[in-house]
Amino acid sequence: MEQKGSQPMLSQPEAFARIRLLRSPNVGPVSYRQLIARFGSAAAALDALPDLASRGGRAYRPASVDSVEREVVAVRAAGARYLFHDQPDYPALLAELDSAPPILTCRGRLALASEPCVALVGARNASAAAVKLARDFAAALAEAGFTVVSGLARGIDGAAHEGAFPRTIGVIASGIDIAYPPQHTELQERIAHEGLLIAEQPPGTEPRGRHFPSRNRIIAGLASGTVVIEAAPQSGSLITARLAAEAGREVMAIPGSPLDARAAGCNQLIREGAVLVQAPEDVIELLQSFTGAPRSRFRVSDGATDFDYAELARLDWGEARADLSRDVESLLTNAPVSVDELIRQSGASAAEVHMALLELELAGDLLREADGTVRRAG
Repeated sequence: MEQKGSQPMLSQPEAFARIRLLRSPNVGPVSYRQLIARFGSAAAALDALPDLASRGGRAYRPASVDSVEREVVAVRAAGARYLFHDQPDYPALLAELDSAPPILTCRGRLALASEPCVALVGARNASAAAVKLARDFAAALAEAGFTVVSGLARGIDGAAHEGAFPRTIGVIASGIDIAYPPQHTELQERIAHEGLLIAEQPPGTEPRGRHFPSRNRIIAGLASGTVVIEAAPQSGSLITARLAAEAGREVMAIPGSPLDARAAGCNQLIREGAVLVQAPEDVIELLQSFTGAPRSRFRVSDGATDFDYAELARLDWGEARADLSRDVESLLTNAPVSVDELIRQSGASAAEVHMALLELELAGDLLREADGTVRRAG
């Protein structure tokens, strides 16, 4: 749990406090970063949590010491390690995301995440031809020096892992000690031993619907480009493609027959500007020359602008700002909205709105989506 280079050493007590902070109720990746920026350390942020949540009218208790101690034991028992967002071996491309996971648990060869990565995703109920195509693409990309990233689901994901093995990263929506789907138990264990297995959820967590978009942002964030091979128009694979576009990465799709519903999502992506690829060489050529400016015209943006979380440390936030929290809450509905839109409509500064949202989230009145938008809880 130590850091090298220009970063300060991460002490064991602070590492423990970071895990406890992230496991506390209503603390997610964004609010975690805001709390660290505001208070300087996880230990100080933990002390401040009850007061911040009380401003939203709720009693608050951080995660218990005992629960975190049990988690640390479970991570070690699984043969895994913690990886913190500011450690030198944290994947650089993933760290660029505003919602980058502050803490991951990993098993396997972490160096694979620092090599050029490409995500291959697609349908669970994929056709036999598409499964073979995914396996062949993955093998060629691995041979060319790319690490293939996918989500260990049935269909395209499993074929991608098998084709690229052992140059592959599996990102799971469960805890690091839970195999899902059950039929991929052996594949997941092979990846953990010879490739790299990554989880954001605490050990013992069974995958739930809300975990999959979060997993998808990690898949997209690790890679300089995402290739979609068969996908329905409302599938998780298209969520991954959109998250990749939001992150400024290449989005590629393999076209399919208009008579096959499983190809509709890929054809839709191509119509909207994703790069059409038909052979591994197309992907290799595109990503070997990737400079951070994607050639894909597929764009998804909520209009968000960069915000320096250091502004929160300089913010004079007293009881007088309680009215702003109520004003911001009144602008929220069950429909997701960008933070920039809330800033425009509230007339307050970016730092003030972010702080108001932080209080609302800790009080359980706000939910953050994987794409960075927010909405009223419940």
